[in-house]
Amino acid sequence: MASVSRALNGTGVVTEAIRTRVLEAAARLQYVPNSGAQSLMTRRTHTIGIVLPTLYGEFFSELIRGIDIAARSRGLHLLISSTHCDATEAGNALQSLIGRVDGLLVMSPYVDGRFLQERVRSSLPIVLISTVDIDHTHTSFYVDNYSSAYAMVAHLAGCGHRTIAHIAGPDVNVDAQERVRGYRAALNRELPGAAEFVLRGDFTEESGYRAGRELLATGMRPDAVFAANDMMAIGCLCALTEAGLRVPQDIALAGFDDIPTARFVVPALTTVRVRISDMGGRALDRLASAIESPAQFQPVSETVPAELIIRASCGTPARPAGNPRSAPVQRV
Repeated sequence: MASVSRALNGTGVVTEAIRTRVLEAAARLQYVPNSGAQSLMTRRTHTIGIVLPTLYGEFFSELIRGIDIAARSRGLHLLISSTHCDATEAGNALQSLIGRVDGLLVMSPYVDGRFLQERVRSSLPIVLISTVDIDHTHTSFYVDNYSSAYAMVAHLAGCGHRTIAHIAGPDVNVDAQERVRGYRAALNRELPGAAEFVLRGDFTEESGYRAGRELLATGMRPDAVFAANDMMAIGCLCALTEAGLRVPQDIALAGFDDIPTARFVVPALTTVRVRISDMGGRALDRLASAIESPAQFQPVSETVPAELIIRASCGTPARPAGNPRSAPVQRV
């Protein structure tokens, strides 16, 4: 049996004749290794668990794509679960993955270090993405939301827009919180005395469309709208176009994330580029390091840089945005 095992697994010393006979017999019998039995022996499943707030939208497909590319290069498989934007579901999703994966990548507004400590009572390696960790007990990845939102509003002000509305994301979402904070700070500094105008959204196209309709219903048309993500910006664009408004001639528009669709809408969307796929890949690499060398692994917090991508939807700049903390600018 030991020779059979070595031949099938490609480990240890076995003659070529025996290896050939074993592999031929395995093919004839359609033998498939029992991964469950193997994991009992090695204490590894070679599977990574991913917990996300939702699986809907281009942001998450890009994030998963980056994770998948990095996982495949390491021979790892993915097991993905959604919390459906619900705290109870977040706990259930985590519990369902324990014992089935070697580590977890977690992105959820309802999860933090203490939440994990209560529900994941083990040494299971965990890496957080855009998820609060007050105690700094886990490696975390955060987008530079505040500075990037500030830079976008400063750029819109530099284009000559004096009244700028913001379509915010969900109140519980840390990315949305930081983006609205950056919006407010930029208004304060770049356009002293300008009133803030915040409409609520939930990061979906539908909520951006509703916010656009709400904006039009007020009769107060701003010079520009900055949406907290591209999906809401695209929904808002639809509402503005339906009402007969031209972007950017009548009202400028900008988003956040630079999802693939952003460059293909008309007009092409000015946005903040987050290298979503790269962030997913880096998070997977960090998690794999924690799994392979737990004694040497130290948790770190990494801020993912972003850059302004200037396209047609914001109009032609009248002057450069003067904020020294602005993200790098790329005109395409």
